[in-house]
Amino acid sequence: MVLIIALLILGPKRLPAAGRSLGRGILEFKDGISGRDPDRTQIAEPAPPAVPVPPDAIEPHTRERATTAG
Repeated sequence: MVLIIALLILGPKRLPAAGRSLGRGILEFKDGISGRDPDRTQIAEPAPPAVPVPPDAIEPHTRERATTAG
């Protein structure tokens, strides 16, 4: 309902920009409340590579279910 009203008021061309600015405002508000520095960027560490599980490590009842399910 709110989106329909916003679409009627702002129009389809200005709605994405309004959404982005609202999102930025919410993030700045949350950063201000938590005391985080908005200039500091956080770099995520890469996830470790997936290690394949050998068939011998799977319990027998699980192995049967896995082969009959597909």
